[in-house]
Amino acid sequence: MRSDAPKTARERALRHVAELSSGRLLDPTLRVTLNFHPDRTAQGEPVLEALSKSGVYLSQFVTGTSNGGLTAFPGGDRWRWESRIFGGAYDEAAARDRPVYGALNFRRKPVGAAPRFGSAHFRLAAHTPARTTFCYPDSFLEPSDFGVADRMGLIELALADRQDALDDYIEAQVHGTVRLDRDVEALVLDPCYRGTDVEEAARRLPCPVEWHPGFRLSVGELRRHPSYRGQEYVDLGARIAVDGRLDPRVVGDAVRTGRHDPQAIKKVWHCLARFGAPPQAAGASALPSQSEEGVLDGLR
Repeated sequence: MRSDAPKTARERALRHVAELSSGRLLDPTLRVTLNFHPDRTAQGEPVLEALSKSGVYLSQFVTGTSNGGLTAFPGGDRWRWESRIFGGAYDEAAARDRPVYGALNFRRKPVGAAPRFGSAHFRLAAHTPARTTFCYPDSFLEPSDFGVADRMGLIELALADRQDALDDYIEAQVHGTVRLDRDVEALVLDPCYRGTDVEEAARRLPCPVEWHPGFRLSVGELRRHPSYRGQEYVDLGARIAVDGRLDPRVVGDAVRTGRHDPQAIKKVWHCLARFGAPPQAAGASALPSQSEEGVLDGLR
């Protein structure tokens, strides 16, 4: 075996994607973000409490939870997509050795690069892109365009594309353990969580806490967009709204009641994230067709 041959699954995955990538160096001021819902549970435990105990951000293969599709198991869609993208590097790897998923914040959104997956985000430190691979579009679409930190041609592709604001991201796969005390610059929360148990739990993490401008959506504005996810989700959003408005805390409270289909609540969140985002978070505005949107919702 050649002395420079990659020996670990991580090394093999990074080398494989690098060989598929082209373009110039990534702007070192751009950051990868990991969007998530900070008031949800992971294996029955509040997610921030679990993160405080472990100090590590874990993949869906470990937690069994996701803000997209739950397909991270041998033979599942996520397993198959990873096998394809990484040249089989992780096919025999332990769950804890697999990458975690985020997105490159090339538009510098204050709410993180991919708010469809949650109102909060970890902003990763400047050194993490060196062990990160990228693809465009999302891996579930089986893309053919890839990038690494020193061969990043994906930004031009994404900027030239016309996507709905919730789909306007470059997926990132961070390889190796993501430690909150070493690899995270800050946890960025929605201000609706100020003074709550979420803030209290966040303050116990070994990383700074920051705040973005916040997601807010009135029922009146929600009712203007029945075609986005469907009238039934507009109606559900109106029912769970508090004082005629939605924010991430209101949506999270509705999840915890257990009275609503989690997939239905997810679509209410999509409406809030799409039409209730702060102005600085606006991305591309072109909406996909209804048939395409149905595919997106079924897989993520």
